[in-house]
Amino acid sequence: MAIVYDTYQREAPQRLPLLNAIDSARVLAWRDGKAVSAAQFLAHVHAVAAELPTAAAAVNLCEDRYAFLVAFCAIVLRGQTNLLPSSRAQQAVDEVMAAHPGSYALGEQALDPAPCGYRRLPPLEAVPALVPDEVWPMIPADQLVAIGYTSGSTGKPSANGKTWRSFHASNLGNLSMLQAIVGTQFTVVTTVPPQHMYGMEMSVLLPLLGDVGVHAGRPFFPADVAAALAEMPMPRVLVTTPVHLRALVESGIELPSIAAMVSATAPLAVELAQAAEHCFGAPLLEVFGSTETCVFASRRPTVDEDWLLYDGVALHPQPDGTAIEAPQLDGSITLADIVSLSDGGHRFRLRGRHADMLEIAGKRASLGDLNRRLLAIPGVQDGVVFQLDGADALGVHRIAALVVAPELDEHAILDALRCAIDPLFLPRPLRLVAALPRNETGKLPRAALLELLQHHA
Repeated sequence: MAIVYDTYQREAPQRLPLLNAIDSARVLAWRDGKAVSAAQFLAHVHAVAAELPTAAAAVNLCEDRYAFLVAFCAIVLRGQTNLLPSSRAQQAVDEVMAAHPGSYALGEQALDPAPCGYRRLPPLEAVPALVPDEVWPMIPADQLVAIGYTSGSTGKPSANGKTWRSFHASNLGNLSMLQAIVGTQFTVVTTVPPQHMYGMEMSVLLPLLGDVGVHAGRPFFPADVAAALAEMPMPRVLVTTPVHLRALVESGIELPSIAAMVSATAPLAVELAQAAEHCFGAPLLEVFGSTETCVFASRRPTVDEDWLLYDGVALHPQPDGTAIEAPQLDGSITLADIVSLSDGGHRFRLRGRHADMLEIAGKRASLGDLNRRLLAIPGVQDGVVFQLDGADALGVHRIAALVVAPELDEHAILDALRCAIDPLFLPRPLRLVAALPRNETGKLPRAALLELLQHHA
């Protein structure tokens, strides 16, 4: 059941569909090379929901994207909340479960060790499809269906609740953006886990609430991405991150025809965007959002520096960030991003983040710009500049850097930086490492950076 944006805003329905299934035969997912219809999917959801325990919440640990979709909807159908930790590492899962007493964990794999109360999905292959006139489930609009956690890149992961109404509202923006480029029907392959809010929006909500089919896997290596795309009908959309995109470009692999690429989770260099469009012959779209807000703007970086806001979104620049109002939010919230508006408030340009602004001896710089200049040095394969917690005797918070550059030494990197930035902002210490501790979406948790720096002290 499609909901037009204006109608949705006016009528504010009390219940909303679990999935868009006007045609019960529409293909919602491809799994193991086979198409799964909406009717078959709903049969799987009912079968899993019938076996779930009574609880308020469940940690959804499914690796297979189709299994995640089934588990997600089964949990919602039981009136429970999907808990989505920033990592599936045991400590992260334990912390989330401790914050939600009585919760359980659900997945399709045998885990050892397994979280307390872990349950495996029942076999789905033998479940018969529902009859075509089966009543499609409706979910209370204000039901808390998910709690997503930030990555911890700026500190401790924080919890962000999402109602079914907010997910419906945020999906409308993404669906409209992609349909304008590739048409009303398309398929999606993504390298991003569904537990991440970007992965949730692009590979869970789109197939549930739009006429979109999704690949059940999460391909990692370039050859796996190419194979997954080849299994899907056209038009195809590749949803990925700058880290995966760089690996695809540098591999020299030839991908099956794609209609568009989407990138998020980290800033995308224009040079990488240009290279990706040249290699794969498709427009590259970058989306802007956060776990707190979901996606609310997009741009094509090879064409536009400014971001275009989705319908119904308004930004209000503040001295310490930017207040945002959006259909998926219950009220205004303030982001750390500093922006300047244009086109009557419909577009904005990112100027940095309040927390990333540095001031030393009356001079200012931003971590974003320092990182960009570090990565532009020939021979630097990966790197990050970040500010340390403690202040020195003069009250200045030192700047550090971790760099992957097998053919360079620390002095050569500092000499190159000295030509590009004010010497006051040279990172000291700067340490060469074999790899950065990026998580599944390419983000760098601050705790992991500090631990790696300490290890190389």
